[in-house]
Amino acid sequence: MHLTNYSVNVKLPEARVMDPGQRLLAWNVPASDLVHIPEHWLQYPEPEASLHFLLGLLYTGFFLMSTFGNGLVLWIFSSAKSLRTPSNMFIVNLAFCDFMMMLKAPIFIYNSFQRGFATGFLGCQIFSVMGTLSGIGAGMTNACIAYDRYHTIANPLEGKLTRTKALVMVLFVWMYTIPWAVMPLFEIWGRFAPEGFLTQCSFDYLMNTFDNRMFVAVLFTFSYVIPMSLIIYYYSQIVSHVFDHEKALREQAKKMNVDSLRSNQQNQSAEVRIAKVAITICFLFVASWTPYAVLAMIGAFGDRSMITPGFAMVPACTCKMVACLDPYVYALSHPRYRLELQKRLPWLAINEKAPSDTQSTTTESSTNKP
Repeated sequence: MHLTNYSVNVKLPEARVMDPGQRLLAWNVPASDLVHIPEHWLQYPEPEASLHFLLGLLYTGFFLMSTFGNGLVLWIFSSAKSLRTPSNMFIVNLAFCDFMMMLKAPIFIYNSFQRGFATGFLGCQIFSVMGTLSGIGAGMTNACIAYDRYHTIANPLEGKLTRTKALVMVLFVWMYTIPWAVMPLFEIWGRFAPEGFLTQCSFDYLMNTFDNRMFVAVLFTFSYVIPMSLIIYYYSQIVSHVFDHEKALREQAKKMNVDSLRSNQQNQSAEVRIAKVAITICFLFVASWTPYAVLAMIGAFGDRSMITPGFAMVPACTCKMVACLDPYVYALSHPRYRLELQKRLPWLAINEKAPSDTQSTTTESSTNKP
C-alpha cells in the first residue's frame, strides 16, 4: 500500500471499492494512519454527526458516573481502617479496574466530537491497552470475589481469607491480565485496531489470518469463558447454599411449632441479601460482556456482513456501563461502607445504622454463619 496516494479526504482505489454508492469511512484520519484501519469498516458510509455527538454525551455521563462511584470506593475502602480487610482488597482492585476502564473515556469523547479517528494511532493504542487491562482484570477480580464469598459462606470458620492469600490472588489477576495487553500492543500475537465509528479501538477481530483467529479464540476463552464459568459456578453454589439453609430453618421452625426462628421476621436474612446481590452481579457480568464476546466471535469466525459500525458500538457501550454500576452494586450493598459515607459525606443524606459485631466487614455480611 502506498500511503502517498491518500489525503485526508480520500477515496478508495477502485480495486477496494465494494459498492460505488458507498463512501469511505475515513474522516479525520491522517494518511499515515489509514494502514491501521481494518478494511471492513471502510466500506460503510460515514455516520451522521448526531450519532457521534450522542455517543460522546453518553460516554461523558459514563465517565462522570464511574469516576465518582469508583473514586469514592477507592478513597473510602483504602482510608477506613474498618474496611481494610483481606476480602475488601478485591473490591478495591475491582474499583481500580473500573476506574481505569472509564479513564480512557476522554479519548473516545474527543474522537466523537471530532467525528472520527482524531487521536490517531497512539490514542488507539492507549485506549486499547487500558481497555484490555481493565476489562480482563475486572472479570478475573469478579471471579475472585465470587470465590471468596462462596468459601466464606460455605465454610464460615475455615473459609476466612488471609491478607497474604488475598494479595497473592490480586497479583495473580494482574499476571494473568497483562500478557493479553502486551502481545497485541507489540503485535507479538494479534493487534489493536480502530472499530465501529473509528472513535474507539480494541483487538482486531477482523484480520483474516489463521494466527489472528487463533488469538481471538484463545482470548475469548481466557478473558470471557474462564471468568464467566467461575463466576456462574461460585454464585450458583452460593444461591443453592442459601436456599438450602432457608429451607432447613423453615423445617426446624415447623418442628418447633413456631412461625420463624428469626428474632425479627421483618428483616431479611443476610443470606437472602447475599443471594440477591450474587444474582445481580452474575447478570451484570453476562449482560455487559456477552455482546462483545459474540461480536468478536462473529468477526473472527462468522458472517462479517452482520457487523456494521453501528452494530459494533452497542457492545462497547454495554461493557462500559458495568464499570459504572459495579461500585454501586458492590459497595452500596456493604453496610460498613455506607456508614463511612454517612460519617465523611453527610450531604449524601445516607441513614445507616451501625452493623452489629457479628456482621462481617466483607461484602454483604458474607461471614455470617449459615
